[in-house]
Amino acid sequence: PPRSTLFPYTTLFRSQLDLIDRLAEHAAHTAPQEHTRYHFDHARLRKDLQRVRAGIQDYLTPPRAQPRDPVELSGDYRQSNPPSDEEAPQ
Repeated sequence: PPRSTLFPYTTLFRSQLDLIDRLAEHAAHTAPQEHTRYHFDHARLRKDLQRVRAGIQDYLTPPRAQPRDPVELSGDYRQSNPPSDEEAPQ
C-alpha cells in the first residue's frame, strides 16, 4: 500500500510494539528460568522488535537523495586575450 495510507496507523504500530516490548521485558524478569524444559529467549524477541520498529520507520521515511560531491568552481570567468587589430580602439 502507498505510504500515505499507512501514516494514520503509525501511532498504533508504535504503541503495540512498545506494549509487546514492555511485556517481553516484564516476562524476562518474572518468568521462572530454573527447571523448565524450554527456554524462551526474551532478549532475542526484543531485538527482533527493534528490527521491526526500524523497518517500519525506514519504510515510512524513504531515504532522500544524497548530496552530490561538490565540484570546485573556477570562479574566474574573465579571459585576458590581447585585442586583435580589428577590435583595437583607433
